[in-house]
Amino acid sequence: MYEEKTKKVLEVLDNLNIEYKLYSHPPIPTIEIALEYWKDIDATHCKNLFFRNHKGKKHYLVIIKHVQKLAIRDLEQRLKQGKLSLASDKRLEKYLGVEPGSVTPFGLVNDEENHVHVFLDENLKCSDKISFHPNVNTYSLVLSYQDFEKYLEWTGNSFEYLKLYD
Repeated sequence: MYEEKTKKVLEVLDNLNIEYKLYSHPPIPTIEIALEYWKDIDATHCKNLFFRNHKGKKHYLVIIKHVQKLAIRDLEQRLKQGKLSLASDKRLEKYLGVEPGSVTPFGLVNDEENHVHVFLDENLKCSDKISFHPNVNTYSLVLSYQDFEKYLEWTGNSFEYLKLYD
């Protein structure tokens, strides 16, 4: 049986008539460990980073391909919110309902007030399929990129595409 956090994601996807494939694996809290388990999964794998602004009043989920490095200074300059820092474990739980190592856009199912703004690397639009943890890092969930955008629209969270890498 799936954990409640994963079950909630699957219910949303089912209600949206979104097809997906779920892969089970040991906990994979880092990209380096994940690569071993992703090698046979045909999808664009992502790195998901959760930031807060220097005042702690705004939160951002940044999604890039797992092999890219984020140009964080460029993002800071565009936002004009001062220095960004990774959000604390407490903020991860409060806004996304996830633990460290499980950051994912599927955490937006828990952001009922649409507090989190999402930045996506513009290159992700070229993906046929994309994968993320379904709110726990013992599964990887693959869906079409078109269906991922459908899910993002459903969340009600604001999102935009940017060139986010060095």
